[in-house]
Amino acid sequence: MRAIRRGRVPWGLRLSATAVILFLHLPLLLIIVYAFTTEDKSYQWPPPGLTLKWFAVAWHRQDIWDAIWLSVEVAMASTLVALILGTLAAAGLYRSRFFGREAISLLIILPIALPGIITGIALRSAFNIAEIPFSYWTIVLGHATFCVVVVYNNVIARFRRTSANLVEASLDLGADGLQTFRYVVLPNIATALLAGGMLAFALSFDEVIVTTFTAGQQSTLPIWMLTELVRPRQRPVTNVVAVFVILVTFIPILAAYYLSRDTVHVDGSGK
Repeated sequence: MRAIRRGRVPWGLRLSATAVILFLHLPLLLIIVYAFTTEDKSYQWPPPGLTLKWFAVAWHRQDIWDAIWLSVEVAMASTLVALILGTLAAAGLYRSRFFGREAISLLIILPIALPGIITGIALRSAFNIAEIPFSYWTIVLGHATFCVVVVYNNVIARFRRTSANLVEASLDLGADGLQTFRYVVLPNIATALLAGGMLAFALSFDEVIVTTFTAGQQSTLPIWMLTELVRPRQRPVTNVVAVFVILVTFIPILAAYYLSRDTVHVDGSGK
C-alpha cells in the first residue's frame, strides 16, 4: 500500500502554532534568564549581566530547603493517596453498570475543574466544622482532591482500552482475584498508573491555593515564593527557585506524556 504523502503545512498555520508556543513558554524562558541576572532590585531587559551567585545564595538558604522538602513530602503522600483512591474508583466504575454511573464519574472529575481557591475555602470550612487542626495532613488531603482526578482519568482510560475478556479468561483458568490483578490487570494498567502518579506529583508540587487555605503556619515552596515576591532584593533568588520548580514539574509531565502514548495489545503481537 502506497504511503499517503503529507501536504505542506500552510504558513499561516505554522505562524499560529509558533505564536501559541511563544505565548505559553516565552515567560518561562524570561524567568530562567532573570535567574542569572546580576541585578538584584528589579527586572530589566536585556539583563545588565549574567552571574551564578544567586544559585549559591539559594543553595545556602535553609528556609528554601525546608519549603522544598515539605513540598516533596506533601506531593509524595498526596500522590500515594491518589493512586490508591483513583485506581479503586476507576476499577469500580469500569466493572459496574448501574443507574447514575456517569453522574458519579462526573463528581469524581469535578474537583480538578473547580478553581483551587474554591476547593481551598471548602476544605477549610470542612476542617473547621470537624475541628481538625491545620497540619501536614490537611495539606495532603487538600492536594489529594485533585490528584485523585488525574490518576482516575488515566486508569479509567486504560481500562476502556483493555478487553474485559482478559479478566474473565484468567478467572475461568483458575486464578483468584489477587492473581488476576497481579498478572493480568496490573501489567495492563502499570504505565497508566505511572503516568497518573507523575502528573499528580507535578500538580501537587506546585499547587499554591489549596495549600494556602489548609496549611496553617507551614510553608510549602509555592507559598514561600509568594512571600518572597514582595521583597524586591529577593527576586533573583525567587527566580532561581522558580527554575527549580519548572524542572521538577517538567520532567514528570514529559515522562507521563510518553508513557500515556502507548497502547494495549490484546493479542500481544504489538501490531
